[in-house]
Amino acid sequence: MAESPLPDLHREVSRLTGSLKRLDPSSVEQQVRKLQAQVSDITQAVKAATQHVQQAAATQVPLPAPKRHTHASGAPRSAMSSEVSASNPYSRVMAMQTMGVVREFDRIRRMTVAVVGVGGVGSVAAEMLARCGIGRLVLFDYDRVELANMNRLFYRPDQVGLAKVDAARLTLGAINPDVAVDAHCINVATVRGHAALVGALSGQAENPPSKATPAIGTYAAAQRPRGRPVDLVLCCVDNYNARLAVNRACLQLGVDFLESGVSEDALSGHVQRVTPGRTACYECAPPLAVASGVDESTLRREGVCAASLPTTMGLVAALLAQAALKTLLSFGQVSDFVGYGAMKDHFSTMPVRPNPDCASELCRAAQQRAAEVPGGLAPAAAPAADAAPLHPDGNEWNIRVVAGDDDRDDEAPRAPGRAHAPGGLLAHPLTDRGSESEASGSKTGLDGNLADLLEELKALTD
Repeated sequence: MAESPLPDLHREVSRLTGSLKRLDPSSVEQQVRKLQAQVSDITQAVKAATQHVQQAAATQVPLPAPKRHTHASGAPRSAMSSEVSASNPYSRVMAMQTMGVVREFDRIRRMTVAVVGVGGVGSVAAEMLARCGIGRLVLFDYDRVELANMNRLFYRPDQVGLAKVDAARLTLGAINPDVAVDAHCINVATVRGHAALVGALSGQAENPPSKATPAIGTYAAAQRPRGRPVDLVLCCVDNYNARLAVNRACLQLGVDFLESGVSEDALSGHVQRVTPGRTACYECAPPLAVASGVDESTLRREGVCAASLPTTMGLVAALLAQAALKTLLSFGQVSDFVGYGAMKDHFSTMPVRPNPDCASELCRAAQQRAAEVPGGLAPAAAPAADAAPLHPDGNEWNIRVVAGDDDRDDEAPRAPGRAHAPGGLLAHPLTDRGSESEASGSKTGLDGNLADLLEELKALTD
């Protein structure tokens, strides 16, 4: 027969009764009052936070939902129309094709550009390309939007705290929903980030939509083919290690890239074209800090940050986007290096040839491959003069492209080691394209002009 549990229950009741008798009523009451005070404080804090959120929501102007430029079927525009219409977002850029400046401008819808670094320069350049109708943008950055970024263009105060690639993806998608935007929030200077960069540039990496960002402007992402590399890379980073990572990834894949930068005093900037094997890469003529192996963190002064002006940032971004368009659509001339100095409103261009003794084995291998191709190391050839005209019946718009003084090849020889960027020295002498022609040319150029002028004056007086 089982033992009854009543004795154990009686013993437990007796123990609890004894414990209650030993409790000090005043101590229990004091603890209860303390807990009540804590609950009251928490309640007041919650009420204050709720009021603050409600006031902020009442003062913030809600943004309208982005309107999508679609056809009647509801799908994004897959082609660009030159129709002059208030509802056609591409009519103004397609006018360049109509006027004969660019052949088949709508090819840009089939092209992909990667932008590494979406800060003051990269974000604005990406916006310009999106407005021109680029097919796909691949963004890389690991930083977040801060209030300190508001002195630049593109980002807004309500985006503070978002990853820059996510904020850029939202904004670009609202500007042009036809553009597919991939966002990679990762540091390309790390081993994992470099692998992701190489995978994305080669077209092999899968890129699921960011969880932090709604799917805006990503319709074309589901339809684009995999395995196709990007057409061009824009390097807009602000540190040496990231530049080296982009340089090595592009050399490894044989992808052209445009490197850009703004000086720490925000008064100068540059854009450099890098064509593997044909122009100098970042390691052919590295800045002195990179060549000497100095730790970049030791170069920054404590309590002092780099200056930033939206004017200089926007100007360099415009030069970068312009060079990208000319490269992608094959019009005009893209300089190897363009420098800008704000203090004297000075622009300079120069050829930058690859260094045969470049520290990068990838660059030396690319130079060897280029040398095996006839004319591989020669400067990029200008369009043939006898090419078929865009308008066979004549120049409908009477537009002429003439060479200015800055377009001539008879530049003065430059001394070896001339600085090509703030803090950087060229690793080898620059090639002077005009020196040979000047040395072998005749002296009749100026004399001939004077003789002709004298003949004309004599004819007038006779």
